[in-house]
Amino acid sequence: MRNFLLAITLLTSLATFAQSSGSLAGKLIDKEYNNEPLPFANVIIKGTSTGTTSDMDGLYTINDLAAGNYTVIYSFVGYESQEIVVEITANKVTNLDVTMGASAASLDEVVITTTTKRESETALLLEQKKAVEIKQSIGAEELSRKGVSDAAGAVAKISGVSKQEGSSNVYVRGLGDRYLNTTMNGLSLPSNDVNKKNIDLNLFSSDVIENVSISKAYSSKYYGDFSAGNVDISSKDYKGNGFFDAYVSTGFNTNAIDKDFVRSEGTGYFGYYGRYDHNPFAVVLSHGVDPENAGTPINIGYGASAGKSFNFNNGSRLSVFATASFENAYEYRKGSAVDYTLTEKKAFIDNAEEYEYGTTTTAMASINYKIDSDNSIKYNSLFINNSSDKVGYFGIDGKGRSRDAILNTDEGFYQMNVQFDQTQMYVNQLLGKHSSGKLDVDWGFGYNYVFSKQPDRKRVSVENYHFALDNDINTNPSFYSNVVFDNQRYFQNIEDNEYNGRINLAYNANDNVKINVGYNGRSKERTFNNIRYGYDILDSGYAIADSNNFNAVFNLDNLNLNDGDDGIYEIQVINPIPTLSNVNRPGLYENTYTGNLNVYAGYVDAEIKSGEKWLFVPGVRLESFEQKIAFNVINLGNLGNSEITSKETFVLPTLNVKYALTEDANLRFSASQTVSIPEFKEVAPFVYEDISTRIGGNPDLLEKGYSKILNIDLKYEWFFSKNEILSVAAFTKEIKDPVNLVVGADATGTQRYFRTGDKANVYGLEVEIRKNLLTDEDENTKLSAGFNATYMHTKQDLYENIDGAFYDVSFTESEEELQGASPLILNADISYSPTFGNYKPTANVVFSYFSNRIDALGSGQLGNVIEKGVPTLDFIWKNKVNDKLEINLSAKNILNANIDYYRETTLGDVSVNSANGKGVTDYQRGIDLGLQLKYKF
Repeated sequence: MRNFLLAITLLTSLATFAQSSGSLAGKLIDKEYNNEPLPFANVIIKGTSTGTTSDMDGLYTINDLAAGNYTVIYSFVGYESQEIVVEITANKVTNLDVTMGASAASLDEVVITTTTKRESETALLLEQKKAVEIKQSIGAEELSRKGVSDAAGAVAKISGVSKQEGSSNVYVRGLGDRYLNTTMNGLSLPSNDVNKKNIDLNLFSSDVIENVSISKAYSSKYYGDFSAGNVDISSKDYKGNGFFDAYVSTGFNTNAIDKDFVRSEGTGYFGYYGRYDHNPFAVVLSHGVDPENAGTPINIGYGASAGKSFNFNNGSRLSVFATASFENAYEYRKGSAVDYTLTEKKAFIDNAEEYEYGTTTTAMASINYKIDSDNSIKYNSLFINNSSDKVGYFGIDGKGRSRDAILNTDEGFYQMNVQFDQTQMYVNQLLGKHSSGKLDVDWGFGYNYVFSKQPDRKRVSVENYHFALDNDINTNPSFYSNVVFDNQRYFQNIEDNEYNGRINLAYNANDNVKINVGYNGRSKERTFNNIRYGYDILDSGYAIADSNNFNAVFNLDNLNLNDGDDGIYEIQVINPIPTLSNVNRPGLYENTYTGNLNVYAGYVDAEIKSGEKWLFVPGVRLESFEQKIAFNVINLGNLGNSEITSKETFVLPTLNVKYALTEDANLRFSASQTVSIPEFKEVAPFVYEDISTRIGGNPDLLEKGYSKILNIDLKYEWFFSKNEILSVAAFTKEIKDPVNLVVGADATGTQRYFRTGDKANVYGLEVEIRKNLLTDEDENTKLSAGFNATYMHTKQDLYENIDGAFYDVSFTESEEELQGASPLILNADISYSPTFGNYKPTANVVFSYFSNRIDALGSGQLGNVIEKGVPTLDFIWKNKVNDKLEINLSAKNILNANIDYYRETTLGDVSVNSANGKGVTDYQRGIDLGLQLKYKF
């Protein structure tokens, strides 16, 4: 009876307390980050231990507070703490939303909470959860942890994305360069390569990257030329009282470290060439063809970053950030170089080698002026200098073969290729954000300039090279000179100028409806030209005394100037200057084209919330597109001097739907109509010739103008903690009139672009998981793992015959997989981060793999060119010794897998070269070992 009365008393007391208690709830808003939610802030009842933290949406709740007045403390590192008195009413929820801003007294800490918020995995998962479209991002924090040094490596860690080993090509959901767009801060970026639509993502070092995101589902704010996705690079920013840090790094490639390295004559250590102002003919006369010593093949890198904010009495703030870096890399490849179509044309089996010296110089500065809490303007300027200096020797053992050889088709064919490529890029952007009442305005204007050159490529061809190796002074190799340009000097220039802009007006009608009206456009011009000078060897039997000293032959003393036989060679050009001879005289450009692109578009969409669960985003885009290309090329006769214009107007509907299954889980659906437009490089019929490949454009692509693409996506995502996620996505695409790279079944084996059939279909499934395996007492991650996988099935039909005005092609198969599509893509990593006082090391193992995929379709009786799947494994050990010093170690490409392209033939697979790869195939790249010291002053 006594226990019963006690129980009744306790229940009565609890009921009485419940009836006299209430709750405090609300949302914390980040004033420093566009009034976004502020997660992980502390909310404490003053004088007690009662409290909580805000969740990923900035929401907080404290239950079971007795009725009465309380002082509540809101705090977050680097932000101004606030103490607010609130009254709790029994049986009610008291709502209190609080806006928090940076503390002027602790601006040094703001770096941790504001600038790095958009770099952290936690913040980017929050952004992904709240996004209205399907997107994924990887930030600077994760890039640093995984040892990723550039944007190309960054996107390759995202599910459904793979990078082509040996090149900068990136594939998203099996679709390559022509189906991607690349932007920086939402503004379009130019291409640095005549054979690519998108810029080389390797050029963007991690020093300038805040995060890299891929939007795989279309939204009306993007350009209509959207198929696989839009890659957006967000540049780094800074808000704080001032910082300066610097690093120095070194390392080596295991293949390169013991080699005597060489590079082009006339190029510099920092990747510059100083003869652009000189006529190419003067360069040919003044400088030899042999490469020069490149020094010890040890990689060096160094850089520094600095930033500071200036606060003014009126509440405005000026923030300045700058970073600059230089890195070089030595790489040696030994393998094969094979040109094989229906039969073998040229083969260097296991006797081809390339020495490559690469540099990247990056400098970026940004000025961000926060006028007030509602208005800000930012200027961003980026400069990149990237160079690749390659020296290739083909047939080094004297066993090279050439079907077209004159003296010996079975052995002794040898070629030297010395090639320097330099790209200088300037990106300037002015960005602004403004808010007034219910209206938000976001705008940007940009100007891009690209200066991409290949100056003075030298190519020498030799027969009977095995005589140079036999130690017999009576036998010597000879120059191969079937045509004048078998021995040549080549110069190529590309310049791009582009203006682009965007503006979005967002009207927040109420809590449930937001309307976006916007415009974006771009105007771009590209100019391209090239010229070759060939060495006409007058004596077909001329004996080469020293095959390591071609300068002894190609000099002014041996130039035949008097139309007699007093010289060894003459210099010829294809396109002579009027009134001048084409022999021993400067010439005009051999191939030229000018391309103009103008895109102007308006769009409207609405973000409509229905209850607490549904978000509907219907939209439509009206886009005017005009592309013109005027070319003058030598390989098409009377058709070689033409101008082609394509004009289209697109109406592109889109629908994105998000359903919140729970507070931490979303179900997303997306459907859209987009297009794919031919690029300059796909249309201009100029042919670029490498040692073993030839690639050119096809003006016939403009017959149908563009490809229509239907995109459908369905995705489930569960954010089961602040930095953990499980997602599953299914997607499909139907591409009308798909474009593929095709190897012509002709004597040259030139690769060109064709509309190969009526349609192609892509079906895929993506899975991603990030999980903490061990955490400390403060729930900080000690051991974590991530994994994502994509399985795809692709199918396209093929025309039996394609009869074009410029080029023809045929196929024996009626259907095939889509070029560039890997059925399986895997990315995985595991990270261990213990803490020992101030010592905070992090060890990471990162793995990626893509399965075999078609690199180029074979036509006629030709089989496809296949890129062999490559697994890669990296180990990165970051050692934060204290708050100022880091010592980092890395070992990349540990598996050192074989990189190979092969042609499918009835006699078996034959290793061949790819126009998308390096100068050799069937090679191992070597392991890259690195050491970095970083100090924060």
